[in-house]
Amino acid sequence: MHQYIPNTEEEQLKMLNEVGIASFEELLSSIPESLRYSGDLPLPVAKSEIEHKRDIQNILQGDANTTTHISFLGAGSYDHFIPHIVDVLISRSEFYTAYTPYQAEVSQGTLQAMYEYQSMICELTGMDLANSSMYDGASAMAEACLLAARHTRRKKILISRSVNPIYVDVAITYAHHQGLEFEFIDLAEGVTSLNDLTAQLDENVAGVVIQNPNFYGGLEDLTAIKASLEDQQIQLIAVVNPVSLSLLEAPGKQGVDIAVGEGQPLGNHMSFGGPYLGFMAVKEPLIRKVPGRIAGESIDSHGKRAFVMVLRTREQDIRREKATSNICTNQGLNALAACVYMSSLGKNGLRKVSELCTQKAHYLADSIHALDGYTVLTSHFFNEFVVEVPGSARSVIETAATAGFFAGVSLSQFETGAEHKLLIAVTEKRTRSEMDAFVEFLKGVKP
Repeated sequence: MHQYIPNTEEEQLKMLNEVGIASFEELLSSIPESLRYSGDLPLPVAKSEIEHKRDIQNILQGDANTTTHISFLGAGSYDHFIPHIVDVLISRSEFYTAYTPYQAEVSQGTLQAMYEYQSMICELTGMDLANSSMYDGASAMAEACLLAARHTRRKKILISRSVNPIYVDVAITYAHHQGLEFEFIDLAEGVTSLNDLTAQLDENVAGVVIQNPNFYGGLEDLTAIKASLEDQQIQLIAVVNPVSLSLLEAPGKQGVDIAVGEGQPLGNHMSFGGPYLGFMAVKEPLIRKVPGRIAGESIDSHGKRAFVMVLRTREQDIRREKATSNICTNQGLNALAACVYMSSLGKNGLRKVSELCTQKAHYLADSIHALDGYTVLTSHFFNEFVVEVPGSARSVIETAATAGFFAGVSLSQFETGAEHKLLIAVTEKRTRSEMDAFVEFLKGVKP
């Protein structure tokens, strides 16, 4: 009778009698009758579980997703293959329901997962230390800007115009009451202009933000950018795609001071845009100024390996004026998914994914560039590139959806005069036949 209520009518009556009333209605006596609904609610006839499941499945069949459509979506969220083991392990109750590990003695599993995740991010980025993740890539970049400002005691941040515009909006909003000043570096041939960067450098600059691969897919020369920063106090912040780091030089080896990015490509589903996780890794001088949480390895009283929380810099744990962030948690389950993903693929597996992404992306780009009316605008790229299409990019996207493709992202939503530009991403999931079919579709598109 009460399938989802964990007590019987007799037990409910006993509880009511205990507080001195005879019925549930008496609890509502303080609500005027004029405000209370009378009669029976117009609810449909009750259905069985199997009937409800069938109804939901019918609704889901009307949704377009990466199972029903071939996806070339990117701009920060990518359709990578996720081994089944990832979802199986993160669905275990000891991980799925875990809360902040305040007591190390009862949180060893969670703390170890955090520690292993941090270690993998450090190895991937070539940095000295990583925290236990942030909310997403955008907030991680915003926190990196604040970190640079705190470390240098300066207020100006230079951001390349090739950085994801959504990340930029979040950073500006994040720092609205922090007094930070944002200025932008122009592009030259799709990448950050070194000439414009050096022209804007002065004693007020706290950090320079570069995305690599950048929002348009182009590969930035982080080593050259670092070399152009003659003032050693200026922090070089790199926003990176973690999958690319198995193929491209690690930011830590290119002089980057703070490496951040979106961890969604590491074993997390696209999920309509979230929840995701942001990663942050830094060089040693910044260790004690990192926001969020850091798990560490120690030895217990029996001499055995143990894990502890070594740093929490939020306002609940230290004096408010000393707090480096209002980050109160991390995307722990998403970070665990990234940890399991990297563990299951291993070094060679991650390298293979990177190679497949870039090889397939270049195959598709070459095929599209050979079509009449289409021009690939990105010269050197990892797995994402901009195509100038005949007619409107939005129109191509809408038509493609009816043909079973997610064609990419229209850049007109981010910049004026980009109505003909389409941002296309390719992952290891795309087959040659799928890409050939997409090229045939584009061939038939009329402006």
